[in-house]
Amino acid sequence: MAQLDGKTIVFLTANSGVEQVELTRPWEGLRAAGARCVLVAPEAGTVQAFENDVDKADTFDVDTTVAELDPTTVDALVLPGGTTNPDQLRLDEAAVALVRTLVDAGKPVAAICHGPWTLAEADVLGGKTLTSFPSIRTDLKNAGATWVDEQSFTCPANGWTLVTSRNPDDLDAFVEASVAAFAG
Repeated sequence: MAQLDGKTIVFLTANSGVEQVELTRPWEGLRAAGARCVLVAPEAGTVQAFENDVDKADTFDVDTTVAELDPTTVDALVLPGGTTNPDQLRLDEAAVALVRTLVDAGKPVAAICHGPWTLAEADVLGGKTLTSFPSIRTDLKNAGATWVDEQSFTCPANGWTLVTSRNPDDLDAFVEASVAAFAG
């Protein structure tokens, strides 16, 4: 696996609704590769994770808020899924603006499951190819993306790299592709 040598990787989630395994597995994999992972949410406090979108799981301390984060300190962005997590994020103007700022700066992004919804809201998917949970493929196509049904897909188009995967079953491939993309 490539080494991330202390790169700062931001995990952006809503304060409730993130699919726990889609937060913890990439976090653990990126940290094992040498990344400094930072949990960012709209509000200070904690993030309530869920299992299977409905069962409350663990809570995680927010490291910094969207408003407090300096985008120039970010090397890459991870957008975990869960159905309600990205649905809430795409309604948060500051979170959407942060995503757009990072993409405009050419930072690599990794998004899994429903995570790409926030990218669609940020209007950055035109010309990109990606995968996701199948139920949002029409939303992503409507945002200008080409959708593929693959375990993991990395798209370098438009000056920034996007790594995507469909669901928790794809996490091993997602983490491996994320490490490779973020090491570049």
